[in-house]
Amino acid sequence: MSAEAGPAMNGGSDEHIRRVRLPADRRTPAAARALVRSVLAEADLHELLNEALLLTTELTTNAVEHARTELDIEVEADPAGLTVTVTDFASGPVDELLVGVRNTTSDITEVAERGRGLLLVDHFASRWGTTYLPTGKGVWFRLDRPGVGAATRSAGMTPATQTDGDGGTPSAAAMSELMQTTPDPYADDPLPEFAAGLLTRVAEMVGAAGGVVRLDRGDGQGSQVLARYGRQPREGNQLLRVPLAVHRPYAGELELDAAPSAYARPLAVLAGERLSLHLENDRLRRADVRRSAWLTFLAEASELLAQSLDVELTMALVPQLVVPRLGQWCAVHTTDEWGRLRLAAASHADEAVLPQLHRVLQETGPDSIQARLREASRSAAQVPLGAPMEGFAVPLIARGQRLGTLAVGRHQRHRHDPDEVSVLEDVARRAALAIENARIHAERRRVAQTLQQSLLPPVLPVVEGIGFAAEYVPTGDDAEVGGDFYDVVPLPDGRWLVVIGDVSGKGVQAAAVTGLVRDVIRVLVGDGKPLPEVLGRLNETLVERGGGRYCTLALAAVGPGDGDQLDVSLHLAGHDRPVLLHGGGGAGFVGTGGTALGLLDAIATPTAEIALKPGDALIFYTDGVTERRRGRELFGTDRLRESAAPLAGYSADVVAARLRATAIAFSVEPPRDDIAVLVLRNDAL
Repeated sequence: MSAEAGPAMNGGSDEHIRRVRLPADRRTPAAARALVRSVLAEADLHELLNEALLLTTELTTNAVEHARTELDIEVEADPAGLTVTVTDFASGPVDELLVGVRNTTSDITEVAERGRGLLLVDHFASRWGTTYLPTGKGVWFRLDRPGVGAATRSAGMTPATQTDGDGGTPSAAAMSELMQTTPDPYADDPLPEFAAGLLTRVAEMVGAAGGVVRLDRGDGQGSQVLARYGRQPREGNQLLRVPLAVHRPYAGELELDAAPSAYARPLAVLAGERLSLHLENDRLRRADVRRSAWLTFLAEASELLAQSLDVELTMALVPQLVVPRLGQWCAVHTTDEWGRLRLAAASHADEAVLPQLHRVLQETGPDSIQARLREASRSAAQVPLGAPMEGFAVPLIARGQRLGTLAVGRHQRHRHDPDEVSVLEDVARRAALAIENARIHAERRRVAQTLQQSLLPPVLPVVEGIGFAAEYVPTGDDAEVGGDFYDVVPLPDGRWLVVIGDVSGKGVQAAAVTGLVRDVIRVLVGDGKPLPEVLGRLNETLVERGGGRYCTLALAAVGPGDGDQLDVSLHLAGHDRPVLLHGGGGAGFVGTGGTALGLLDAIATPTAEIALKPGDALIFYTDGVTERRRGRELFGTDRLRESAAPLAGYSADVVAARLRATAIAFSVEPPRDDIAVLVLRNDAL
């Protein structure tokens, strides 16, 4: 900003001149008013303050809004009055030079056509003019001090502080009050109070008997009275109507029951423009709030949809999200393997209408909703739905696959606006992706369960005098294949081989190693190989295979011994020692740990010979039991032994089931690792 300051001597010491260059921003009118106020104070022209500030505000505001360039403000005061010139630097043709005195009432309509700012200048200024220059345009006005310039006034110019002869001309104070009326920035809904104040002021200025401001926000409520003044305007009277310049969906008008006068319509239009500006701000603010609310809604909907990996539950959730916020009813149809649409879920704001909705959705024919839904699915585009269930349908598409349609019924009182349509299309995209993810997860879960079941024996053999029982709990992610397995295999010499193992890791690779280990054991023991040799060859196979996978194993060959006892030959390859549960009470660990398979070229697998008396049981388990967590606390081997001790005398099935339940109940969290329990018991009587 640059400035020149006076006073300047122009034939006398009573002249005061200020010249300032101001930027084109919202603070410029305030800076210009401060400059004018200071010059008026120096020149002792306080009686011109209201008019000078009002006209300075109008000219600088218009220049900022329309020229959008820097402004030169020149303020010159002398004993007879004040002159203010506002010059912008907007390019334009030099086609006219307008210099005039204050217009008479007969010219007011023409002035009003050029803008409300010039109306004020024309009304209050003693003289004013517009000068077009090669570098821009300057607008100036002159305010004469009352009682000065009689000769000029006798020629047709009157001071700005006087009123026209008809007595209906508004005063500068009233105009200033009208222009300075603004909404309360701290009110929850400032528009009604602001509109009432603005309507009251303009009605009083034009002598209206009554007035009303009507507004339709396009929310289905119709036109509502925003503000009222005096009596209700009567149709028989000559009414002054001014439409409010607002964007859709807003619409409204200002209506005055006023006698026609030179200033009535321009002032009503001025009030309407001021009201429209704040209504437009209200529309934008409400739109921003709605968009923010829609973004929050979409985020919450995405989170809810992502939490469900069940296909049916996901499809049932979608209508609950839509109704009643985004529509009166909602229906989700999915495409079956033959391309036919099947109703998967539906909801209605009025549950009593739900049976009717189902009937309408099942109707067939060229004009039925079914036909429109098929068109939406086939064309992958939005399709309107006709009576009796008006609305529209959008396709459900995820990763290029057409999954079905989402149909939404229109609101009870109004049609969907563009924002709601966009949100519904976004909901359809997110719902389709959630449904597809749920389907993929269901397929993975089915494959995992099938693969897991193929790695475990469907049933355990029934052997006289020997009880076998097993419990298996997969990890919390039922779409993953675990590495834990167990098996019971007959040996060529009439004994039975009990196997339990744990392959490192999870997933398909771990399952492949598990299948390899199980098959190698079955083949080798079927050929009559001794268990140490079986473990040695299996270790060689895993080492040669590589891949970083290793396996822990517990092998126990069990057969008849002396009398009613069972002889068990136990081999441990890095696996946890089993628990020996005595039939008469008490429990302890047996066996000696060895080397896990697949890590080293040479392994050590010590053998332990155990005699199981009638009622005794060996409890094998994987680390999913002992490493089950509750916060930082582990279930542990000691707790396993203590949990097994009270089960002495129970059958193998009961022992396995009780230990499984105890391990699961230890923590509320789903298992992080597979849980396998295998019980071998001497059932001799």
